[in-house]
Amino acid sequence: MGNIIAIVGRPNVGKSTLFNRLTESSNAIVKEVSGVTRDRLYGRGEWNGYQFSVIDTGGYASGTDDIFEGEIRKQVLIAIEEANIIFFMVDVTTGIADFDELVAGLLRKSKKKVFIVANKVDNSGRIGLSSEFYQLGIGDVYDLSATNGSGTGELLDDAVKFMDIEDESVKELDHLPRICIVGKPNVGKSSFVNAITGEERNIVTDISGTTRDAINTRFNAFGFDFMIVDTAGIRKKAKVQEDLEYYSVLRSVRAIEESDVCVFMIDATEGLQKQDLHIYYVIEKNAKGVVVLVNKWDLIEKETQTTKEWEDKIREQLAPFNDVPIIFTSTVTKQRVHKALEETMKVYENKKRKISTSELNDVMGDIIAATPPPSLKGKYVKIKYIQQLPTQSPSFAFFCNLPQYIPDSYKRFLENRMREIYDFQGVPIRIFFRKK
Repeated sequence: MGNIIAIVGRPNVGKSTLFNRLTESSNAIVKEVSGVTRDRLYGRGEWNGYQFSVIDTGGYASGTDDIFEGEIRKQVLIAIEEANIIFFMVDVTTGIADFDELVAGLLRKSKKKVFIVANKVDNSGRIGLSSEFYQLGIGDVYDLSATNGSGTGELLDDAVKFMDIEDESVKELDHLPRICIVGKPNVGKSSFVNAITGEERNIVTDISGTTRDAINTRFNAFGFDFMIVDTAGIRKKAKVQEDLEYYSVLRSVRAIEESDVCVFMIDATEGLQKQDLHIYYVIEKNAKGVVVLVNKWDLIEKETQTTKEWEDKIREQLAPFNDVPIIFTSTVTKQRVHKALEETMKVYENKKRKISTSELNDVMGDIIAATPPPSLKGKYVKIKYIQQLPTQSPSFAFFCNLPQYIPDSYKRFLENRMREIYDFQGVPIRIFFRKK
């Protein structure tokens, strides 16, 4: 087992604040409202040469009015099962609560290494208040302030004694493709992740906005190995009223920026709408690979040409960048879910494709010679040299004498020819004309 720390506890004791501190990030949404974190959230940390993964969990509770309570409890139990070290967070300002006793009961059964983290020791007056937590009888108690960081060092000094100095599972994550699932709320993003992983990895309800954080999961099966990121649904700014949702949307946009390929999901019962196109333009602007998934296809009545008609209409709406795979899926019946994975990894390979300078000049040189740029105001453009740029997505520089006279139509011509010759399906191509 790798070095994995799960942070568990009842709602609103500061788990997400500690998660952000351990991972030196702001990936977990923090707010003084119970139930903010719902799914398991993964991050990575390092201490004294030891690398480890951290799992943030929703607050464990029972008998509340929260409709997500049952699913949150399930996610906490899965996190405990995955981890080899547990940080059990409690609150010194309230002492032992009934929910703390519930969590302690679960941890006794787990037989995992447990550290009781007494949080909110934010001043000297609260030192010593944590002694009552020894009554729980499941581990040593550490005074800590997740807000200002005091006590974190002593906690980690002891935690790393139960870790391996070389955790290859953590190192591997840096080199895995990052696949981001994006779309409007309630199109089936979390259901898609659950369908391909074969487990209830993410909480799924019919309520839009269930997913709040961008949630990372490693998928390693059927010859695939990548990180898949489920994101919160992105809505129009005018409809984002709750500040929690605002930060969720920001994390979704950041997840797009940090991904390699985006699986762009739309709802077959609604079709491609303006808000879908807004998300698509964010993907294109960031030069990410993209696969379009038309989900809930099982709910559509079909005739002989239905699929082709839908595909033609979607490509028309996505123009000019419409050279993308379009897969019609159902996360309920798992129809074409595996096909979606295959196409996603093909797009990833297309995005990484490198073409040698000599080949570019030989192949594209012949095309340019046969169809040179049109003259403008008596000026003749001569393209002398072509080179692929060292960028993360395919970008090409065409060196010429008069780059300012190249019309957009000729730029599109070159892009289309390159797409015909080299397989760049699903990947935006950047073409630049530079003075030589």
